[in-house]
Amino acid sequence: MDRTKESNLFLLKLIHTLIWLFFNVVLFYMAYAVVVNKIDQYVWIGIGLILLEGIVLLIFGKMCPLTVLARRYSDSTKDNFDIFLPNWLARHNKLIYTTLFVVICILLAFRLLGK
Repeated sequence: MDRTKESNLFLLKLIHTLIWLFFNVVLFYMAYAVVVNKIDQYVWIGIGLILLEGIVLLIFGKMCPLTVLARRYSDSTKDNFDIFLPNWLARHNKLIYTTLFVVICILLAFRLLGK
């Protein structure tokens, strides 16, 4: 792989990882908020962001647009070729975080219906 492709892939992996970290913060804040019953505007903003992310993933065939871009710079078959995560986590990322989001939404519904 030439230097330009290598540096472009590195930059995409870095950006992808930072976005992944951002969404972790969003999800874990939402989980915290529903557990301690501190439902505020940030929970609703978080739901909107996660739903928007889901729409983007659906538009791109269940793939992150950054993964589509990274394909230009790599023909790797590894699940983590485009992000700085362990391969097993990159492989199961959508299942893990979708499950977490659904659990958060169920807990949120119980909180809201319990009032």
